[in-house]
Amino acid sequence: MQKIFSGERLAEQLERLRRQGKRIVFTNGCFDLLHVGHVSTLAQAKTFGDILVVGINTDASVKRLKGDKRPILDQASRLTLLAALEVVDYVTTFEEDTPLALIRRLQPHILVKGGDWRPEAIVGKEVVEHAGGRVVAVRHQAGFSTTNLIERILVAYQE
Repeated sequence: MQKIFSGERLAEQLERLRRQGKRIVFTNGCFDLLHVGHVSTLAQAKTFGDILVVGINTDASVKRLKGDKRPILDQASRLTLLAALEVVDYVTTFEEDTPLALIRRLQPHILVKGGDWRPEAIVGKEVVEHAGGRVVAVRHQAGFSTTNLIERILVAYQE
Protein backbone atom coordinates (compact mmCIF):
# COMPACT_ATOMS: atom_id res chain seq x y z
CA MET A 1 0.00 0.00 0.00
CA GLN A 2 1.24 3.44 -0.92
CA LYS A 3 1.49 5.56 2.24
CA ILE A 4 3.17 8.78 1.07
CA PHE A 5 0.71 11.22 -0.52
CA SER A 6 0.54 14.88 -1.47
CA GLY A 7 -1.95 16.81 0.63
CA GLU A 8 -4.39 17.05 -2.27
CA ARG A 9 -4.32 13.33 -3.12
CA LEU A 10 -4.52 12.44 0.55
CA ALA A 11 -7.64 14.59 1.04
CA GLU A 12 -9.31 12.63 -1.79
CA GLN A 13 -8.25 9.28 -0.30
CA LEU A 14 -9.48 10.26 3.17
CA GLU A 15 -12.84 11.32 1.79
CA ARG A 16 -13.30 7.83 0.33
CA LEU A 17 -12.36 6.28 3.67
CA ARG A 18 -14.65 8.66 5.55
CA ARG A 19 -17.57 7.52 3.37
CA GLN A 20 -16.74 3.95 4.47
CA GLY A 21 -17.19 5.01 8.09
CA LYS A 22 -13.48 5.16 8.97
CA ARG A 23 -12.37 7.49 11.77
CA ILE A 24 -9.41 9.63 10.71
CA VAL A 25 -6.72 10.55 13.27
CA PHE A 26 -4.12 13.21 12.49
CA THR A 27 -0.88 14.17 14.18
CA ASN A 28 2.09 16.16 13.01
CA GLY A 29 5.66 17.16 13.73
CA CYS A 30 9.16 17.47 12.33
CA PHE A 31 10.08 13.85 13.15
CA ASP A 32 13.76 14.67 12.70
CA LEU A 33 15.68 11.67 14.06
CA LEU A 34 12.81 9.32 14.83
CA HIS A 35 12.92 8.19 18.48
CA VAL A 36 10.95 6.33 21.17
CA GLY A 37 8.94 9.44 22.08
CA HIS A 38 7.72 9.73 18.48
CA VAL A 39 6.82 6.04 18.29
CA SER A 40 4.94 6.23 21.58
CA THR A 41 2.90 9.24 20.43
CA LEU A 42 2.08 7.56 17.11
CA ALA A 43 1.04 4.30 18.78
CA GLN A 44 -1.20 6.16 21.22
CA ALA A 45 -2.68 8.29 18.41
CA LYS A 46 -3.65 5.22 16.40
CA THR A 47 -5.85 3.96 19.26
CA PHE A 48 -8.29 6.83 18.68
CA GLY A 49 -9.38 5.79 15.20
CA ASP A 50 -9.02 3.59 12.15
CA ILE A 51 -6.62 5.61 10.00
CA LEU A 52 -3.54 7.43 11.30
CA VAL A 53 -2.30 10.30 9.16
CA VAL A 54 1.01 11.97 9.95
CA GLY A 55 1.90 15.41 8.61
CA ILE A 56 5.57 16.35 8.64
CA ASN A 57 7.17 19.75 8.22
CA THR A 58 9.11 20.10 4.98
CA ASP A 59 12.86 20.69 5.19
CA ALA A 60 12.35 24.44 4.68
CA SER A 61 9.75 24.55 7.45
CA VAL A 62 12.00 22.64 9.88
CA LYS A 63 14.87 24.99 9.09
CA ARG A 64 12.70 28.04 9.85
CA LEU A 65 11.48 26.51 13.13
CA LYS A 66 14.65 24.79 14.39
CA GLY A 67 17.52 26.72 12.80
CA ASP A 68 20.02 26.33 9.98
CA LYS A 69 21.53 23.06 11.26
CA ARG A 70 18.22 21.22 11.02
CA PRO A 71 16.75 19.01 9.83
CA ILE A 72 19.31 16.27 10.32
CA LEU A 73 17.33 13.91 8.06
CA ASP A 74 15.84 15.29 4.85
CA GLN A 75 12.09 15.11 4.29
CA ALA A 76 12.30 12.16 1.89
CA SER A 77 14.09 10.15 4.60
CA ARG A 78 11.64 11.25 7.28
CA LEU A 79 8.67 10.33 5.06
CA THR A 80 10.17 6.91 4.33
CA LEU A 81 10.87 6.15 8.00
CA LEU A 82 7.35 7.09 9.09
CA ALA A 83 5.75 5.20 6.20
CA ALA A 84 7.68 2.09 7.27
CA LEU A 85 5.95 2.07 10.66
CA GLU A 86 3.01 -0.33 10.80
CA VAL A 87 0.97 2.03 12.97
CA VAL A 88 1.10 4.81 10.33
CA ASP A 89 -1.39 4.64 7.46
CA TYR A 90 -0.52 7.80 5.51
CA VAL A 91 2.20 10.45 5.56
CA THR A 92 2.28 13.85 3.91
CA THR A 93 4.20 17.11 4.18
CA PHE A 94 3.26 20.70 4.84
CA GLU A 95 5.36 23.72 3.87
CA GLU A 96 3.98 26.17 6.41
CA ASP A 97 5.28 26.50 9.97
CA THR A 98 2.06 25.00 11.32
CA PRO A 99 -0.24 22.28 9.94
CA LEU A 100 -3.36 24.48 10.07
CA ALA A 101 -3.97 24.58 6.29
CA LEU A 102 -3.38 20.82 6.04
CA ILE A 103 -5.79 20.12 8.91
CA ARG A 104 -8.42 22.26 7.17
CA ARG A 105 -7.87 20.28 3.96
CA LEU A 106 -7.87 16.81 5.56
CA GLN A 107 -10.66 17.37 8.14
CA PRO A 108 -9.62 14.66 10.63
CA HIS A 109 -12.06 13.40 13.25
CA ILE A 110 -9.35 13.36 15.92
CA LEU A 111 -6.31 15.62 16.30
CA VAL A 112 -3.53 14.22 18.51
CA LYS A 113 -0.37 15.78 19.91
CA GLY A 114 2.06 14.69 22.60
CA GLY A 115 1.31 15.56 26.20
CA ASP A 116 3.96 18.26 26.16
CA TRP A 117 1.32 20.33 24.33
CA ARG A 118 -1.49 22.01 26.27
CA PRO A 119 -4.76 21.13 24.46
CA GLU A 120 -5.71 24.80 24.06
CA ALA A 121 -2.38 25.47 22.30
CA ILE A 122 -2.72 22.68 19.72
CA VAL A 123 -2.86 24.16 16.22
CA GLY A 124 -6.04 23.15 14.40
CA LYS A 125 -8.05 22.62 17.58
CA GLU A 126 -10.81 25.02 16.55
CA VAL A 127 -11.09 23.49 13.06
CA VAL A 128 -11.47 19.94 14.35
CA GLU A 129 -13.82 20.80 17.21
CA HIS A 130 -15.98 23.01 14.97
CA ALA A 131 -16.50 19.99 12.70
CA GLY A 132 -17.55 17.85 15.68
CA GLY A 133 -14.20 16.17 16.24
CA ARG A 134 -11.97 16.19 19.25
CA VAL A 135 -8.43 17.08 20.25
CA VAL A 136 -6.32 14.81 22.45
CA ALA A 137 -2.95 15.34 24.15
CA VAL A 138 -1.50 11.86 24.73
CA ARG A 139 0.98 10.78 27.40
CA HIS A 140 4.42 12.30 26.79
CA GLN A 141 7.57 10.14 26.95
CA ALA A 142 9.71 12.33 29.19
CA GLY A 143 13.36 12.63 28.28
CA PHE A 144 12.95 11.92 24.59
CA SER A 145 13.40 14.70 22.06
CA THR A 146 15.42 15.14 18.92
CA THR A 147 17.29 18.05 20.49
CA ASN A 148 18.24 15.89 23.50
CA LEU A 149 19.32 13.08 21.20
CA ILE A 150 21.53 15.42 19.17
CA GLU A 151 23.09 16.77 22.38
CA ARG A 152 23.80 13.24 23.65
CA ILE A 153 25.46 12.33 20.35
CA LEU A 154 27.61 15.46 20.41
CA VAL A 155 28.74 14.77 23.99
CA ALA A 156 29.44 11.10 23.24
CA TYR A 157 31.59 11.90 20.22
CA GLN A 158 33.32 15.02 21.45
CA GLU A 159 37.09 14.68 21.28
